[in-house]
Amino acid sequence: MSTTLQITEIFHSIQGESTRVGQPCVFVRLTGCPLRCTWCDTEYAFHGGETMPLETILDRVQSYGCSLVEVTGGEPLHQPGALVLLQKLCDTGYQVMIETSGSFDISAIDPRVSIIMDVKCPGSGMTDRMRWGNIEHLSLKDEVKFVLKDQADYEWAADIVKHYRLGERCAVLFSPVFGSLDLQPLAEQILSDRLPVRMQVQLHKLIWDPETRGV
Repeated sequence: MSTTLQITEIFHSIQGESTRVGQPCVFVRLTGCPLRCTWCDTEYAFHGGETMPLETILDRVQSYGCSLVEVTGGEPLHQPGALVLLQKLCDTGYQVMIETSGSFDISAIDPRVSIIMDVKCPGSGMTDRMRWGNIEHLSLKDEVKFVLKDQADYEWAADIVKHYRLGERCAVLFSPVFGSLDLQPLAEQILSDRLPVRMQVQLHKLIWDPETRGV
């Protein structure tokens, strides 16, 4: 296991998003991302970090005694070694998730991993970076997340959900940018439109200060 990865942080926290919201989880945040979403809240992961051997990463994860692990970023697939990390985590017996931007090919990800794939709405400024063929590689264990900046994003996302029949393929998450959308109107519109989606807020930003790292 000679693989090394550039790591921004490894920490133990409460899962703030996804269908596993509220569960204790170990997060492995890889450094680097070629995208620049307008609402990004992890810009500190674009550069820097620490070069770690795979063995060290696995030891750090094991030290928390938690069965759920999420590999995130930045954009984790920006580093080819992420695929090896995912495989080794699965081999060790963890429940493993990866959060990815949708701009990298997900077909080579270990099939035991639950994929949380962002679909970049227009408000992100990164819609043109989407790799739409990734949708064909999603299954019921996976999730698609739309981060909504405004009403235009909501309408665009609703159209994408219907066009690709995403509700039949995997879990679908609608996640408003923290502090940018009123939650009640968003919830009422989802109900009115009968969308097969899960509305979520970023729970960790309600528990801790939104600017706090390592949570």
